[in-house]
Amino acid sequence: MKVCHRCGKELNITDRVSRTATCPHCGTYLHSCLNCSFHDPHAHNQCREPQSEYVSDREKANFCDLFTFRESEPSGKREEKVAKARKTWEELFKK
Repeated sequence: MKVCHRCGKELNITDRVSRTATCPHCGTYLHSCLNCSFHDPHAHNQCREPQSEYVSDREKANFCDLFTFRESEPSGKREEKVAKARKTWEELFKK
């Protein structure tokens, strides 16, 4: 499912994301590096796509033709998984 990088809320997107599309929940641009499946902060140019051009502000809308919306989980589900993992960890190492 598609999730906004800023607010973590689920988005109902079926077509391509236009450059000026914004999140209906928080208003941030959706066609940005931080929502792209190729974005990787540890890769050269912060992008795993070698043909991408440099983008100075990863949060703003850009003209990248290689943009593909990333698949992720809503922030609520992510927090539940973290809490469950933490509980399991604490139960393993109880004194």
